[in-house]
Amino acid sequence: MMTRNHSSVSEFLLLGLSEHWEQEPLLFGIFLVIYLVTVVGNTLIILAIVSDPHLHSPMYFFLANLSLTDMCLSSTTVPRMLVNIQTQRHSIPYAGCLSQIYFFLWFIGLDVFLLAVMAYDRLVAICYPLHYTLVMSPRCCILLVTTSLFLAHSYALTHIILLSQLSFCMDNIILHFFCELLPMLKLSCSNTYANQCVLLYWGGALTVLIPLLIIVSYVRIVATIVRVPSASGKWKTFSTCGSHLSAVCLFYVSAIGVYFIPYAADSASRDRIASVMYAVVTPMLNPFIYSLRNKDMTSALRRFLNKILLQPPQS
Repeated sequence: MMTRNHSSVSEFLLLGLSEHWEQEPLLFGIFLVIYLVTVVGNTLIILAIVSDPHLHSPMYFFLANLSLTDMCLSSTTVPRMLVNIQTQRHSIPYAGCLSQIYFFLWFIGLDVFLLAVMAYDRLVAICYPLHYTLVMSPRCCILLVTTSLFLAHSYALTHIILLSQLSFCMDNIILHFFCELLPMLKLSCSNTYANQCVLLYWGGALTVLIPLLIIVSYVRIVATIVRVPSASGKWKTFSTCGSHLSAVCLFYVSAIGVYFIPYAADSASRDRIASVMYAVVTPMLNPFIYSLRNKDMTSALRRFLNKILLQPPQS
C-alpha cells in the first residue's frame, strides 16, 4: 500500500515560460495557435487514415496511434498553461501536479515506444517483404500497441509512486510551465536517491536503448536499400521511412537536452526550452512531417478534405 505523503505543501506555483509578465499575452497567442494546429493536424491525420481503405495497413495504424498520443501529450500541458496565463492564477494543487506528471510521462513513454514499433514495422517491410503480412498481422499490431501502452503506464506509475513518498517542505515554486519530474525532485526536502536511480534506469532505456534499437533497425534497412539495383527503387524504398526517421530525430534531439543536461548552467531556462520543443513543437510538426513527405498520406488528406468540403448539405 502507498504510504501517505507527509508534505506540508498543498499546491505549487508554476512560473511559466517567462518571468516577465508583459510577455504573457504574446506567449498566450503563440501557444494557442500551436495547440490548435496540433489538435487539427493530428485529428486530420487520424480521420484520413480511418476513412481511406488504402491506408488500412500496419504503418498507418501505428501512425494514427502516434498522432493520438501527440495530441494527448500536448493536451496534458498546453491548456493548463493557457488557463494560467488567462486567469493570472499560476498555482496548481498537489494532486493535480502529480496527475499532470503521470499523464505527461505516460504519453512521452508511449511516444518513444511507438517510434520504436514503427521502426520495427519498416524493418520488416523493407528487409523481409515476403513475410510482412504474416509477421505484421492485425493481432501482432494490436499486441505491439498494447505492450507499448503497458510499458508507458509502468514507466509513469513507477515515478508517481516514488514521487508520492517524498516530502515538500516550504519551497513550492516550480521553474517551469508545467509540473515536470526533474523540477519536482529538486524541490523535495526528502532523500531522492531512489527516484534518481529509477530516473537513470528508465531514462537510459528510453533515451539510449530505444534509440539504439532504432539505429540498428535503420542500419539494416540502409544495408538492404543499398542492394536495390536502380536509383529510383532505392529512393522509393527509403521514402517510406524518411518521415519516421525525421520524426525520431526531431524528438530525440530536443528530449536529450532535458535528460542529459539537467544540471547545467541556467538549466531551468534550458529545460523549459527543450520541453517546449519535444512536448509542444514536435506534436505540432509531426502531421506536417508525415503528410508532406508521404504521397499516400497527402492524397488521403486531399480526398478526405474534398469529401468534407464538397459534400452537399442535407436537407
